[in-house]
Amino acid sequence: MKDKILVFIITYKASFRVLDVVKKIPFNYFKKKKFKILISDDYSNDDTIGYIKKIKKKYKSKIFLNFNKINQGYGGNIKKCLKFAYKNNFSYAVMIHGDNQYDPKYLALMVKELIKNKNIVATVGSRMINKSNALKGNMPMYKFIGNIFLTKLFNFLHNTKFTDCHTGYWGYNLKKINKKTFEDLDNHFCFDIDLRIKLVNRNLKIKEFAIKTYYGTERSSIHFIYAVRFFFKTIMNRLF
Repeated sequence: MKDKILVFIITYKASFRVLDVVKKIPFNYFKKKKFKILISDDYSNDDTIGYIKKIKKKYKSKIFLNFNKINQGYGGNIKKCLKFAYKNNFSYAVMIHGDNQYDPKYLALMVKELIKNKNIVATVGSRMINKSNALKGNMPMYKFIGNIFLTKLFNFLHNTKFTDCHTGYWGYNLKKINKKTFEDLDNHFCFDIDLRIKLVNRNLKIKEFAIKTYYGTERSSIHFIYAVRFFFKTIMNRLF
């Protein structure tokens, strides 16, 4: 029996950008696999849901939809998708954001590595292996510098050699990661770093891949708060 693969797209006010994400999924690779897409929207109050329904109409049975009735937070939305994956016996899951910041062409590479290398429990797309690509993709300078600093801090405290501890482009080997691993992770923007800390502490292997990224004109106010929370989580994890 072939392993089942889930690509899940998390959206919040992604608008038309979610259309571009789905269009760029490497369907030629996935058509030979037992493959489904889940789009999970976290209570958007703009036109995002309308665009998602257009996608469903076009791709039909390939697409599952989830519309959260209240905002679950970034991490809470990911948990919903992973619960769906475990419940429906998917072996691998790959997450991509619906805002088109990450290029879906890397989905196949991330899944291939999970299938090929049984020692790897997660794959992540790193924007910082080739730092010039991050700047070419319009990553704001404060994020660029902050990413370098906080990743170096993480590596120093955890004796690791990651290049990008703040990416949101993840692949998961669900056969290797127990579903309970995700239950107590942060429901907001520290979900990814919580998971990274937990996997590192369990000596489980995460593999990075170089990716390109694109930042649009939208701005977020959460990044300073996230950076502070990241700092304290990382420090406290090593002290206690």
